[in-house]
Amino acid sequence: MRAVIVAIGVAFLVSLFLTPVGIRVFTALKAGQPIRTIGPQTHLGKKGTPTMGGVVFIIATVIAYVAGHAVLTTLPSQQIAQDRPTITALVLLGLFVFCGAVGFLDDFIKVRKRNSGGLSARGKLIGQMLVGGIFGVIALYFPSTMVGLEGQRISDETVGSETISFIRDIEWAQVGKAGSVIIFIFVIMSMSNAVNLTDGLDGLATGASVMVLGAYSIIGFWQYRHWCADPNYTMDYCYSVRDPLEISMIAGAAAGACVGFLWWNTSPARIFMGDTGALGLGGLIGGLAMASRTMLLVLILGGLFLIITMSVVIQIISFKTTGKRVFRMSPLQHHFELAGWSEVNIVVRFWIVAGIGVAIGLGIFYSEFLAATS
Repeated sequence: MRAVIVAIGVAFLVSLFLTPVGIRVFTALKAGQPIRTIGPQTHLGKKGTPTMGGVVFIIATVIAYVAGHAVLTTLPSQQIAQDRPTITALVLLGLFVFCGAVGFLDDFIKVRKRNSGGLSARGKLIGQMLVGGIFGVIALYFPSTMVGLEGQRISDETVGSETISFIRDIEWAQVGKAGSVIIFIFVIMSMSNAVNLTDGLDGLATGASVMVLGAYSIIGFWQYRHWCADPNYTMDYCYSVRDPLEISMIAGAAAGACVGFLWWNTSPARIFMGDTGALGLGGLIGGLAMASRTMLLVLILGGLFLIITMSVVIQIISFKTTGKRVFRMSPLQHHFELAGWSEVNIVVRFWIVAGIGVAIGLGIFYSEFLAATS
């Protein structure tokens, strides 16, 4: 627990104090956010606000992860040898960094060309597919043997699973390694684009991501405390997950980093996360869902992301089939802007929706444990 708390604290402080540096650097580089002329007119006043701020909280998360492991090495009472970086960390941080890199390229093109076009939709999807595919293969084809403090072999687990999962693996839903890699890619692409669609109002995607990441930190730590690979764990009910402490630490660090960033990103934002941050956060959340074996639960935990994504899907289908729009503008947050809601009202109310999704998801997760152990 101490390592997780240290990682969260370090991430928050690094992000809080590094973000103003990022604001000055990106302002000096003239990396201002281009604004779509077809969007809400109130956004035109945001033109020139520095973007690519996701770089800051990605760096803060990596630094915090290193700090958390430094704490683990000082704890002789560790029952399971997780004091060294693991394949789970490689996958999760890799997704965070490289999905962020795809977003960075998109942001860079926008800034360079001084328009909101950026990387083509096809190019962005190909980039996400490559990142998801590479880390999906690592997650499914490279089991990492865990060794106890006395050198005994404890478990041989992959980061991902060959089974579709909800709160844990669903035994009858076997899809095989190749099928799991395909699903892994789909989840990463879906979540990264969902968070990207949720971005667009000051602090909206950041605050919602904090809640989901915080939930995954709790889930990871709960799985660590009830871990099948722990030789000292005596209860019959346990979680077969690879490196749950790493899941908790990375999710917590990312949440802390986003809180530090939110200090500067809340309305009126002095910096935007850009696609760098949105795609990175979505990739990380998707990776956390796969690593913690809660693939379907993320639809509830990230309920706000699902609702906003579906608003875009509904709008496109309706317009292409009937020529009519269901919403004034999609994604959904812009519909409410055009309906006269203030930006702050939309953000706070959408945060409430995000919090409800997280509360329901955690409730389902915990109730399953209670039902199984009662």
